[in-house]
Amino acid sequence: MLQFWRTISLGLKSLAQHRMRAGLAALGIFIGTTTVIWLVAVGEGISYRAEQQILELGARNIIVRTVRPATQSQTSAQTSKVERYGLLRADYDRIVSNIPGIEMPVAMREVPFSLRRGNRSLDVKLVGCTREHLRLNRLRIARGRWLKPVDNNERVVVLGDAAAQQLFPAEDPVGQNVWVGDDLYTVVGQTRPRIASAAIGGSLDARDYNQDVYLPLQSLRTHIGDLVIKRQSGENFRGQWVELSQITVRVRDVRWVDETAGIIEYLLAKFHPNEDYAVVVPKELLRQAARTRAMFNVLLVVIAGISLLVGGIGIMNIMLATVTERTREIGIRRAIGARRRDIVQQFLVETSLLSCIGGMLGVACGLMCGPVFRLVRWVVDSLQPDLLPPIVHELEPRIALWSIVLSLAISLGSGLVFGVYPARRAAMMNPIDALRHD
Repeated sequence: MLQFWRTISLGLKSLAQHRMRAGLAALGIFIGTTTVIWLVAVGEGISYRAEQQILELGARNIIVRTVRPATQSQTSAQTSKVERYGLLRADYDRIVSNIPGIEMPVAMREVPFSLRRGNRSLDVKLVGCTREHLRLNRLRIARGRWLKPVDNNERVVVLGDAAAQQLFPAEDPVGQNVWVGDDLYTVVGQTRPRIASAAIGGSLDARDYNQDVYLPLQSLRTHIGDLVIKRQSGENFRGQWVELSQITVRVRDVRWVDETAGIIEYLLAKFHPNEDYAVVVPKELLRQAARTRAMFNVLLVVIAGISLLVGGIGIMNIMLATVTERTREIGIRRAIGARRRDIVQQFLVETSLLSCIGGMLGVACGLMCGPVFRLVRWVVDSLQPDLLPPIVHELEPRIALWSIVLSLAISLGSGLVFGVYPARRAAMMNPIDALRHD
């Protein structure tokens, strides 16, 4: 142990004699280590923000939908003109009362309907919903207001953007009246345009929210009812009796999604022998985000690893020059009894010290990623407020512990690997030739 500490002390003295050279060699490791930590921190920040956006899209949501069973459609055509199937209001009550950890249960009923205003008519999807529907589907109000609890039995509607433009092309629809079937309803609001949701991994159906017309769920039940009649050829008609089209629940933690979905399926199976429902878990969105995050981090580590590789090559170059300059010293040490492994150990200790010093300074600078990022963002915003895109203002670097360990391991490893050749070259010198070297 004493010999080891003497070797380290000798290595520090040797590096101190060439401060500029040693500093430049350590600078490569410093830059590489800092780059690893900074790139991974920024990548983690971007990935975290993307995951939060995906969570907002519904990765914690469990969607239970009404499905028309095949057995029902075959038998009903022979026995009855009214089909009764789908989710019940009692199902909603059972889910809410029996399953803990649910944050926002939302029930809705969809009915195809025709709206009229003057000589204009429009086929829309009439959506009976509650106040939480606005937040769940990330809708925003352009005019007027959204539905309130006091509207439960009132004849009021909120128009989607496209529906409002077609029925009221040159007017403000708020406060105007529209015919919903044979009843007159008052328009209390209009939503902003919203891009249609696309089907992702089979979890979410494509949907155009701009053509929807919203009214209170209780109002739809009171004034329109659960039975929807569709006229067929002649005097024939076909009816569908459905209480709820969809129940959406959001759990507090994404880890509970699969377990909660299983409980919901168990509760529904007891009261729906015909399987007139479907449970959709869009957690595939989060899995895809995790895969993208992993690939992104691998790319960042490869890029930063190249920086450490360049730093290691710089160390090897410096140590080769050092071997040439210290040839006579090596000859003297061999002449007084130093073994080859002692020479190898001496040069490996020096390269390891360079790598450790550069790596530790790199870690210290890497931990300053957040404050430096915020400072640069503040300076740029002060000089040019509109230069940075909005995503930069939402981004916050997140230091990953594994990136610190990895960068230190790579920096130390590169010092050892790139120090082996100079050390062996020094150890293999002939002592007599080394003593003759000027």
